[in-house]
Amino acid sequence: MESLFFAVSALILAPLAGGLLAGIDRRITARMQARQGPPVLQAFYDVGKLIGKERLLVNRWQIVCCWVYFVAAALSVALFFARADLLIIFFVQAAGAMFLVMGALSARSPYSQVGAQRELIQILTYEPLLILVFVGMYLVVGSFNVGDIMAYDTPLFQKLPLMFIVLGYALTIKLRKSPFDFSTSHHAHQELVKGVMTEYSGPVLAVIEMAHWYETILILSVCALFWATNWIWMIVLLVAIYLVEIIIDNTMARMTWRWMLKYVWSIGLVLTFINFIWLHVR
Repeated sequence: MESLFFAVSALILAPLAGGLLAGIDRRITARMQARQGPPVLQAFYDVGKLIGKERLLVNRWQIVCCWVYFVAAALSVALFFARADLLIIFFVQAAGAMFLVMGALSARSPYSQVGAQRELIQILTYEPLLILVFVGMYLVVGSFNVGDIMAYDTPLFQKLPLMFIVLGYALTIKLRKSPFDFSTSHHAHQELVKGVMTEYSGPVLAVIEMAHWYETILILSVCALFWATNWIWMIVLLVAIYLVEIIIDNTMARMTWRWMLKYVWSIGLVLTFINFIWLHVR
C-alpha cells in the first residue's frame, strides 16, 4: 500500500513539479540574459492555452504515439516512486521515447523528419550512459531495486563521483539544453523550428510537454539516488546540478550531432572505466 501511495502521489505531483521547474528555468535564464522573463507559472499557462486550441494533426498515428509517450513517461515516474527495478523503469522510458520519434517520422515535413532522426541519435547517445550508471549502482549496492539503493547507508556520490558526471550528460540531453539541443528547442536559434515536435500542435503538443515534465522529474530522481542518505544534501545536490544545467545552457553554443556522439561517448566511457577501476581497487 505504501508503494501504491507513493506511485499515485508521484503521478499527481510530478507534472506540477516539472512545470514549476520549467518556469523557474525560464525565469533564471531570462535574468542571466538581462531580461525580465515570464512568470514562474508561465509553463502552466502555455499548456492550458494549448489544450484550448483546435486539434490539428497530420495523421492518427501521431495521436497514438503522443499518448504512448505520455503514458510511458508517467508510468516510469510511478514505477520509480513505487521503488521498482531501475532496468524496468529504463525500458519503459526508452519505449516512450521511441514512440515520440515514430510519431515525428510519420509526418512528411522535412523539419519533423530531420528532427526525428536527430532525436533518435540523442536516444542512442544517452541510453547507454544510463545503463552504465545503473550498472555502477548495482556494483555498489548489489541490486537494481530503487528501494535497496535508497536504503544503502553510504551516499553513492562518494563511490560513484565520475558516474554522476556521466549522468549529468544524460540529464543535459534529456532537458534539451545546449550544447545538445539540436532535435528540438525552446530557443529561437533552432534552425529546425521545433524539430521533432514540428507537426504537433494544440492539445497533443500539451500532452507532449507534460510528458517532458515527467521525464525531467524522473532523471532528477535518479540524480537524487546519489545522495539518498540525507534529505538536505539530496536537495542541495539537485539544486546545484539544475543550476549548473541552466548555466551550461546559457554559456554553451549548440553543437552538431557528430560532436555530441563522439564527445559524450568518449568522455562518458572514459569516466565510467576510471570509476569502475576505482571501485575494484577499493
